[in-house]
Amino acid sequence: MKTLLQKGDKKLLNAWAFYDWANSVYSLVIASAIFPIFYDAIFSEIGQETVEVFGKDWKSSSLIFGTTAVAFSIVAIISPLLSGVADFLGNKKFFLKFFCYLGAFSTIGLSFFYVEHIFLGLTLYLLALIGFWGSLVFYNSYLPDIAHVDQHDSISAKGFSMGYIGSVILLVICLIMVMGQETDEERVEMMRFSFVLTGIWWIVFSQYTYLYLPKGNKSEGKLSKDIFYQGFRELKAIWSEMQHKPRLKSYLIAFFVYSMGVQTVMLAASYFGAEELDWGTTDKTLGLIISILLIQLVAVGGAFLTSKLSARIGNVKALIVINVIWIAICAWAFFVYTPIQFYITAGVVGLVMGGVQALSRSTYAKFLPETDDTTSYFSFYDVSEKIGIVFGMLMFLGMQELTGSMRYSIIFLIVFFGVGVLLLKRVPKVEDK
Repeated sequence: MKTLLQKGDKKLLNAWAFYDWANSVYSLVIASAIFPIFYDAIFSEIGQETVEVFGKDWKSSSLIFGTTAVAFSIVAIISPLLSGVADFLGNKKFFLKFFCYLGAFSTIGLSFFYVEHIFLGLTLYLLALIGFWGSLVFYNSYLPDIAHVDQHDSISAKGFSMGYIGSVILLVICLIMVMGQETDEERVEMMRFSFVLTGIWWIVFSQYTYLYLPKGNKSEGKLSKDIFYQGFRELKAIWSEMQHKPRLKSYLIAFFVYSMGVQTVMLAASYFGAEELDWGTTDKTLGLIISILLIQLVAVGGAFLTSKLSARIGNVKALIVINVIWIAICAWAFFVYTPIQFYITAGVVGLVMGGVQALSRSTYAKFLPETDDTTSYFSFYDVSEKIGIVFGMLMFLGMQELTGSMRYSIIFLIVFFGVGVLLLKRVPKVEDK
């Protein structure tokens, strides 16, 4: 029988952080890199830009944006519901495994994604997304259970670093396989194989995490319908508390608005590059891969520069500067038509994307009141972010269907970042007591 490791034990902390190594391959290989290129390629392969769904012809990118919005809506609803149940049953590990395997096997299933079976393909895409984000709910909730407060920052950073390294390693392997093929058809088949590798990687490396993580602490009392609503009651209670914390409330509203822009850019950038650019004689697949790698490489330096900027002028002012840069990026992107222009845009996006998420989360943490219930506050933060993604993707979908081009959706992104700047300027410098 395996001995349970004590809270703060180095082996336990490393096992927890290693799940980042296991699951981060989804966010890079599927959400950001290979899948968007694959999705464009399978439609280009048959010379088709639209597909009939529910009796209406939809642009291929509109379908994926709509599916993404539905998936994040589901995650936003079930996250607080399941977190309450998991806490009561004292078996977070079961839920972590369930969503991990749901995501990983659905990712493997994406290898059977064909335009002729679009419903099956989109369903697998939706389930993979739900699996990834659903598992993160329980993964993140483990942090207070396995680490002491003074260990939170260091072990979280270690998890992020391991996730970045692991996902880049697998991405490079997949890209070598894809670009090593001579024809577009062979490249598409290698992309399908990369989905299988991603799912297997996720499953295999997560086993080390499961080996050491505890099940969780079971609550007293009987399971009742009230347990299902516990997570929602906590979110409502946090919102009520925020009414007496104007700085925290003002910041969260600003974050909600500008985060819609950030997350939409992250999810839609590759699709924009595939559909809206004139690639001419340039290899589109290679060009998109170059832009993705540019973002990843520059993001590391961007995160470092952002931390230096925030240390010099403060978090909120640094976020205002970053949002102004986002406005400039979007204004420039509206007139981007060539691969070279897209590469330049990708480089600047990486510069600000690498720091805005980390700085946003750390700013929120700094503004929290002194409380032992930080989990509920961060649950509120996460749900807010996911709801913002839903709004952002629906806006992108709506504008594309209305105008026939993603390009006009950029105008709304400029509005998001502009309003974000105004709201950040209204954040009080000191919290009222």
